[in-house]
Amino acid sequence: MSTQSALLKVMSDAARKAARGLNRDFGELAELQVAKKAPADFVTAADLKAEQVIFEELSRARPGYSFHGEERGLIEGSDKTHTWIVDPLDGTTNFLHAIPHFAINIALQRDGAIVAGVTYNPVSNELFWAEKGRGAFVNDHRLRVAARQKLDETIVGAGIPFLGHGLHATFLKELHQVSQRVAGVRSLGATALDLAWVAAGRFDAFWDRKSFPWDYAAGMLLVTEAGGKVTTADGGDDVLGGGSILAGNLDIHPLLLSRLTAAK
Repeated sequence: MSTQSALLKVMSDAARKAARGLNRDFGELAELQVAKKAPADFVTAADLKAEQVIFEELSRARPGYSFHGEERGLIEGSDKTHTWIVDPLDGTTNFLHAIPHFAINIALQRDGAIVAGVTYNPVSNELFWAEKGRGAFVNDHRLRVAARQKLDETIVGAGIPFLGHGLHATFLKELHQVSQRVAGVRSLGATALDLAWVAAGRFDAFWDRKSFPWDYAAGMLLVTEAGGKVTTADGGDDVLGGGSILAGNLDIHPLLLSRLTAAK
């Protein structure tokens, strides 16, 4: 069991407060106001309300920090060294279809590095959290990545490109290379939770080429603090700026990377 720092408590409290509105709206989807933002990429009234709650809570607790949210973009604060990176509802399409697999994602970037992260699934009441150098947890339990070493024993998560993204052909090549060599591939529709599940050892690895920093900023810290490795899907170091992600334990990560490379 571990006690959260003051910083993590601020982040967790903001996530839980925003979750109240999401829980109220979940299951009442017919009443939601839905606006189409891009092909198969919806923004809901619930999404916007959740981001507003998080913005207000974090701004009150840490005035001056910059804020980079999925919906409102970057709001620069007086403190240029700290930026909140927030996705108020990762898994919007799941949410709209009443699939109980979505999350609130909050990360803190300090001088370019992610130093704290929270991923919260309001339906399961699982709060995944991590702080740099202090480990990763779900609620009160310490997380460790899975210990499997053979690719054919693994369950791997994948992000399928959404309609209009243009990476379907690439994904299908990669899926062909990966699915022949693993025990199973799953696509659950919420990158933040996919990464939290890697940290928890539920998935052995995960890859995605269509995500944004707010999708995986918290998750990449969860995985590394749980003993795993995170790079771009091509093996690069600039995950936040690279537009893709590959996460897994230290044995499976290079094996999966070799399969993705073989797909080129």
